[in-house]
Amino acid sequence: MGWFVKGAVRLVERYLPDPFVLVMLLTMVVVGLAIGVEGMAPMAAIDAWGKGFWNLLTFAMQMAMILVLGHLVASTPPVKKALAALARRLPGPKSAIVAVTLVALLASWFNWGFGLVVGAFFARAIAREIAIDYKLLVASAYSGFLIWHAGLSGSIPLTINTPGHFSEGQIGLIPTSDTIFAPFNLILVAVLLVVMPLLNMLMLDSKGKLAKVQSQEQDNLVAGHGPMLNQRWPMYLTAALMLAWLVPYFVGGGGLNLNVLNLCFLALALLMFGTAARFLGALAPAVSTAGGILIQFPFYAGIMALMQSSGLATHLAEFFVKVSTADTLPLWSFLSAGLINLFVPSGGGQWAVQAPVMLPAAQMLDVDVAKVAMAVAWGDAWTNLLQPFWALPVLAIAGLGARDIMGYCLVQLLASGVIIALGLSFL
Repeated sequence: MGWFVKGAVRLVERYLPDPFVLVMLLTMVVVGLAIGVEGMAPMAAIDAWGKGFWNLLTFAMQMAMILVLGHLVASTPPVKKALAALARRLPGPKSAIVAVTLVALLASWFNWGFGLVVGAFFARAIAREIAIDYKLLVASAYSGFLIWHAGLSGSIPLTINTPGHFSEGQIGLIPTSDTIFAPFNLILVAVLLVVMPLLNMLMLDSKGKLAKVQSQEQDNLVAGHGPMLNQRWPMYLTAALMLAWLVPYFVGGGGLNLNVLNLCFLALALLMFGTAARFLGALAPAVSTAGGILIQFPFYAGIMALMQSSGLATHLAEFFVKVSTADTLPLWSFLSAGLINLFVPSGGGQWAVQAPVMLPAAQMLDVDVAKVAMAVAWGDAWTNLLQPFWALPVLAIAGLGARDIMGYCLVQLLASGVIIALGLSFL
């Protein structure tokens, strides 16, 4: 296995462009396909791209808030102390790789933003205690992101459970018991919880370069001595107000959606920081990790709009539908989602592209709509291991570049793709 891993690492290090360069290249590719394959007039293609550039601002803000709030919770004193204590207990590199993968997987299932950043923080904490292949360690942390769309913050299952979603007239509201908590989905998650740590451990080269990372930790405090900055009661009272809304909401049967999830994490962050001084001190680095996502989201919104306007996305999805049967539609939905995700790395945005094709196909073939939706969700999450957009916050925290980890991620992509494809086909 070692030769294959080394080959993948060398391939990616040599040819993978920076994520911002990649989004510009993808824009040019899609413009070229819209004109050359779909027959759009050049100015019509540019017009569709420009009009769609700002279409996902609301969704981008929700995604950025998930990331920032997840970063805040991961950087609270209790979480940081727990990660440091766990890192000190690990006996060596192999156990460290397994531990960081498991922590990132479990945290990503709970909340994708929390999973991304807690995995990166844990990797950094481990590297201060153990001499290890830091690039593989960070890649292992990022691999936990694989199951985010099958978890509690998955944008597709939450979207189709949100009143007023764009397909409600066609499929109604689909509860999370049929998506996130469906047996086939939970089994897939459980299998990956076992396989991914073992796979990452097997990629560890005993003869590779091992090193520790120097600590750069600072207290999360802001300058100034305002009368309320170090008082706990404003934070606790504000969190109590949020909980006073959340508890009746859930007791009354309210579903989990992006806005509710963000409110839960904000309340948790307020409680765990305790003072405004610590909260505000952690806010700046949390916001900085979202910078790459915020600046690139409009580019991907433009790509999505052009793929929709030109018919490119529809034709891609229709191709996979045409070769599908009732038994294979979930598999082809997964594969088509994985391909489209390379151009539109946004679960919610991608669902807007694929749902108009996949939902009628599922109904026509009498396939469970919830399973098809989750197949698209798995495809979206799967090729994030190849599309470096969502790795940006992990890389910012770890101090690495995309080329440093994506070779390992390519191996993870191939192995996990086989497992997910089999699960969607036979479970």
